[in-house]
Amino acid sequence: MTYSFPPTFQWGTATAAYQIEGAIQADGRAPSVWDTFSTQAGTVLNGDTGAIACDHYHRYRDDIQLLADLGIQHYRFSVAWPRILPQGSGAVNSAGLAFYDKLVDGLLAQGITPHVTLFHWDSPQALEDRYGSWRSREMAKDFADYATVVVKALGDRVTHWMTLNEIFCFTHLGYGVNQIPPHAPGTVVSSLKDVWQTSHHALLAHGLGCQAIRAASPQTCTVSLVDNFLATIPTVETPENIAAAQTAFHTVGTNGGIIFPALTGEYSPALLEQLGDQAPDIAPGDLDTIRQPLDALGFNVYSGVYVRAAETPLGYEILPFPKGYPRLHMPWLHVVPESLYWGVRHVSTTLNQPQMPVFISENGCAAQDELTQQSEVLDLDRIHYLRQYLHAAHRAVVEGYPLQGYFLWSLMDNFEWAYGYDRRFGITYIDYPTQQRIPKASFYWYKQCIAANQIL
Repeated sequence: MTYSFPPTFQWGTATAAYQIEGAIQADGRAPSVWDTFSTQAGTVLNGDTGAIACDHYHRYRDDIQLLADLGIQHYRFSVAWPRILPQGSGAVNSAGLAFYDKLVDGLLAQGITPHVTLFHWDSPQALEDRYGSWRSREMAKDFADYATVVVKALGDRVTHWMTLNEIFCFTHLGYGVNQIPPHAPGTVVSSLKDVWQTSHHALLAHGLGCQAIRAASPQTCTVSLVDNFLATIPTVETPENIAAAQTAFHTVGTNGGIIFPALTGEYSPALLEQLGDQAPDIAPGDLDTIRQPLDALGFNVYSGVYVRAAETPLGYEILPFPKGYPRLHMPWLHVVPESLYWGVRHVSTTLNQPQMPVFISENGCAAQDELTQQSEVLDLDRIHYLRQYLHAAHRAVVEGYPLQGYFLWSLMDNFEWAYGYDRRFGITYIDYPTQQRIPKASFYWYKQCIAANQIL
């Protein structure tokens, strides 16, 4: 049996600015919150920072050639806010824009469509100093102004825009209640309500950003949100377990307070009931701003949770992963291929958005990659993981869900946030001391899948 995809299916790969660019002081760029965070003792494994990363800022031509060698036609990358507006607002740094001009032109010259994420976590330190970043509603307006600058500069060539990447990660993992946040830049806050307020402000930024993109773009474009909502999977696909998974989808993780308002214009009532007086303050008109019409939804998926029906107050229970359950090289990276299928299905059914096109904006895994004596990386574990998730994507397409494309994370090994350079997600091995790019076995496997438009 062959597992082919429609001829219009978009095969891509993805990166993020802070994880690959380096050159943190080049050409007028000012510090981001990740520059500050990563230099604080104990925040990042081995004391790593993004100061050099993959030196993509200087090696982007080589990396465009790498993309061309892979044979993809779609590439998702992010723009670094502090390169464009070093103070977060106000004066525009033309040298920062010039870098992305060259990158976009280089991609188009190779027949590769750029898909641009405007915010992938590296907000300007100046805004943290000024008003506390996402703790302030001002952040939403400043983000929209930044989006306007970028879209006016690149919108004659870029037609695929994403506002924010994974609101949960830069809000709920960055702002801790009476404890130092474990994973991301942010601050200690006094209540859960304060944490939910930061994600509410991020949703406002998304809504205002959508409006700004459409107002600034000189041509018709697509506007998306990228979210890593948590997919709930029925342990057995019986009607009662499927219903339990749909019920659980409202209240697991932060689904009810991020993807629900973004797509439906309302926080999930089940979540608001759970939060009680810890729910965020919502000003009149906020939900209308947040619920902007989207042209597509980007779904970042790596793992998920299994759910079964149960005689509990909630009507379901989340099953813990047993000790021997397979996972790859991150504590949370349990191998749950069905999460991709069920995430796409929940958008259509649980969120009642059957016409909403979805694309997998990230999927991949960290593996314990090693160079052989022949300078190969035989990452068979990564190939196995990717193949299973693509089978889930194929199921979604065959069953008629509007899954449009798949962006593998990531093109290359990079700065993996709080794990530094210790965890490798790339299909290209980076030898950091020399910056040599070495395509892994998974690179060549993915190349053949793209060429054949099917899972091999």
